[in-house]
Amino acid sequence: MMQTWPFDFEFTSDIVQTDEKLRAEAETRVRALASGHTDIVGAAVAVQELTASATPHRYEARVVLYMRPKHIAGVEKAPDALQALQQALSVVEQQVRDYREKLRTRWRQP
Repeated sequence: MMQTWPFDFEFTSDIVQTDEKLRAEAETRVRALASGHTDIVGAAVAVQELTASATPHRYEARVVLYMRPKHIAGVEKAPDALQALQQALSVVEQQVRDYREKLRTRWRQP
């Protein structure tokens, strides 16, 4: 039986109409990434609309994974909130995979 580790998930968004859909997407992907591992102990996700004359209808998503021994973050901007979130999650997922692969192959010489 796999031990359940404490996992904190924090989500903030100023986009009311799609808030639950964005939260579900973020939480599902982050928990899948943490499943079976003990290195991720929490995550913070923020999605906001950039409101300025230079960036109309633009969204920014920030994903921070609290990992041991270092944290990983990804920030992406897109014309759609869900697209920005998915891109930021993809960036973070790739960083985690690369970090875990590096730990697995530490013994190899370059």
